[in-house]
Amino acid sequence: MSSITVKDGTEIYYKDWGKGQPIMFHHGWPLSADDWDSQMLFFLLRGYRVIAHDRRGHGRSSQTDLGNDMDTYATDSAALVEHLDLKDAIHVGHSTGGGEVARYVAQYGGGGRVAKAVLISAITPVMIKSATNPGGLPIEFFDGFRAGMANRAQFYRDVPEGPFYGFNRPGAKVSQGVIDNWWRQGMMGGTKAQYDCIKALSETDLTEDLKRITVPVLVMHSEDDQIVPFADAGPLAAKLLKNGTLKVYQGLPHGMPTTHADQINADLLEFIKS
Repeated sequence: MSSITVKDGTEIYYKDWGKGQPIMFHHGWPLSADDWDSQMLFFLLRGYRVIAHDRRGHGRSSQTDLGNDMDTYATDSAALVEHLDLKDAIHVGHSTGGGEVARYVAQYGGGGRVAKAVLISAITPVMIKSATNPGGLPIEFFDGFRAGMANRAQFYRDVPEGPFYGFNRPGAKVSQGVIDNWWRQGMMGGTKAQYDCIKALSETDLTEDLKRITVPVLVMHSEDDQIVPFADAGPLAAKLLKNGTLKVYQGLPHGMPTTHADQINADLLEFIKS
């Protein structure tokens, strides 16, 4: 397996396929690089170099109990970018991975490293409800996720069977394979890292990061996202970006890169080529 060892000794697993302009994918909670299978193959076959890594504590990376926060996630991403010497790259993040992309690009994206970025169903700018973010989700919502970790084998069935892919919507075309693959990816990771990541994804304020980004950014979000509600995410993130474009979807779920890969891939390709 391909991996790098970062400064604190954590091993970060990654895939690196093909040649051409690099596209680096950043996955959501509690998944792994495998969540990008549809995108990796699509862009590889179109002449791009595709990279995806397992966030620390997730997938095949070290099940560390330390560094499970957005700053360290971004630092790990920067270490991998430097190791692979990626230049003129497009960074694509889904959900928690969108937060990771925002922090990475804001802090490490200079010097020709980053050409563009994409935030899909992303947690940006901040998810938790507060005096400064009255439209956010209450902490009890995230406490429910933490409580679910007591029996994550069952919880990691409940999430993909329900809101993550919109399989709880009337008339939804349910895929047992997609549900099983979500469960498989989640159970590969470390429970402590995934528990800590709930705080990172819900409480990290990425407002200033978004303001600092100057490269073109495509914000893709569905109005029917049941995990990261649309009104407090996509539109707010797009407004904070200097060069942001908001693409709104109707009726698609949080996990739309999987359930609607053809549509999402086509829109990604159009933005990358523009």
